[in-house]
Amino acid sequence: MDKELLKRDISDEIVKYLDTENIIVLHGARQVGKSHILFYLENILKNDGKPTYYIDLEDSRFVDILNDGVDALLAFLKAEGFDLEKVKSGGKRFFLFIDEIQYLEKPSPLLKLLIDHHSYIQLIVSGSSSFNIKSKFSDSLVGRTVDFEIFNLSFSEFLRFKNIVYDLSSELPEFQLKKIKELYAEYMFFGGYPKIVLENSVEKKEKYLQQIIDTYIKKDIRDLANIKNIKKFNDLLKVLSSQSGQLLNVAELSRKCNIAVQTIESHLFLLENTYIIKLVSPFSTNSLVEVIKSPKVFFYDTGLLQMLQSKKLQRTDQGSVFETSIFSELVKKFGQEKINFWRNKNQNEIDFILQKRDGILPIEVKNNFRNFRKTPMSFFCEKYKLKDYKVVSIEGEKRGKEYIYPWEI
Repeated sequence: MDKELLKRDISDEIVKYLDTENIIVLHGARQVGKSHILFYLENILKNDGKPTYYIDLEDSRFVDILNDGVDALLAFLKAEGFDLEKVKSGGKRFFLFIDEIQYLEKPSPLLKLLIDHHSYIQLIVSGSSSFNIKSKFSDSLVGRTVDFEIFNLSFSEFLRFKNIVYDLSSELPEFQLKKIKELYAEYMFFGGYPKIVLENSVEKKEKYLQQIIDTYIKKDIRDLANIKNIKKFNDLLKVLSSQSGQLLNVAELSRKCNIAVQTIESHLFLLENTYIIKLVSPFSTNSLVEVIKSPKVFFYDTGLLQMLQSKKLQRTDQGSVFETSIFSELVKKFGQEKINFWRNKNQNEIDFILQKRDGILPIEVKNNFRNFRKTPMSFFCEKYKLKDYKVVSIEGEKRGKEYIYPWEI
């Protein structure tokens, strides 16, 4: 367990559902901090004097107990010293944390029996991918779960984990602005996995990221997804890493990797559902003019992206890293289903179309503010009768209220 339980932003949302009859489910890639969040929540409950127990299913002994069913689990908790009858009769709740739920053979019957017949037990569970959870959760849990997607650290969380305090909501003096830009560059190039953020050595960052990749390949891909040709899967990952932010061409991927189109599509589904990539759909209200049916592919983590692409962490942006980092920030703040891109037959293109409650917001990402060309944006804003748009960069001079830094999104 971490020495210090640093707060993740999503914790405030999850806390609202503690002490309810819902099963709280955390989805996310390996090493993004799901266990840390479980520990953080458990610590809150313990400080309130609530009875809790944490089960890590990476330990096969726990897997055997839970696979034996509800009675075996209750007997185990009793042996650990918990008087569950007293909790129940006193109208109180017992909080059970189960990490890596996908390792159970059939988690749904266990969870359903617990919530139906032992509703005094509040369940908070996590899994390393929605792929594994969806394949093992049955329809019997529909309406019983509250799901939260856990991603790597946002930039504000990155600063918190590094114990750096700035008020990013206000205009910063020049010397602080320079420092924040340097920190964002570090975040952009090395990514937001908590272990990577907390490590100062670039050499160790690279080693830890490679371990995350290797563990993902071995556990999620080879064991859980039962993919036989790991080499071709690795080839696909490498090609995709060179295309983050670009239009997806399945036929081209098939030729480059010598993999059948149907297999490519299956692998892409798996990569999405294990939180490695996201296929971003085009924004369109007129398919005859706004041409694109193909999605764009984005990686969630820029450090992972670079390790897959070149086996080392770069400190110069080759064009896709900054845009990928902005995509990642938008996902954490607004949710992945709120993000699209736009392109028409005349090759006018806008990087992101953000769907907000009060309408849509077009966002263009540039390495330098001076590189922004207004023509596509003006065309889009006129077409959709919009007054507001944003241009995101960390270099160059702002030329109006539309120009913002990444932390001002």
